[in-house]
Amino acid sequence: MTIELKILGLTLILAVIQILLFDVARTRQYGLNWNTGPRDETMPPLSAHAERLRRAQDNLFETLPLFIAAILGLHAAGISTPATIMGAQIYFWGRVLYVPLYAFGVRTLRSIVWLISFGGLMSLLLAFVLA
Repeated sequence: MTIELKILGLTLILAVIQILLFDVARTRQYGLNWNTGPRDETMPPLSAHAERLRRAQDNLFETLPLFIAAILGLHAAGISTPATIMGAQIYFWGRVLYVPLYAFGVRTLRSIVWLISFGGLMSLLLAFVLA
């Protein structure tokens, strides 16, 4: 198994963690009865913290299909280079750092981390296209 595939697995674990973080924050606000019920009633808006966790999750899910496609495409083509390993690591660690930065409302640094992570993704896509 390539390092890139391992990083893909770690990224999928991160996605699960983000789902759970948002769900815990939402359940903490609305309660266990709401969570285990049919959720038919209209609820008040989520707290700022829960909304930020939801948006951080949405943000990951916007780029995750591209990351998956790039990693699987590189794997299928038999391409694993120091550059592709670095690109995957940059994407993953950027995504890891992005969660707490967004959850706690850190503005500028969060955007810089997102750009760096996106650069890692773009390097993977370029490596796949130029192979």
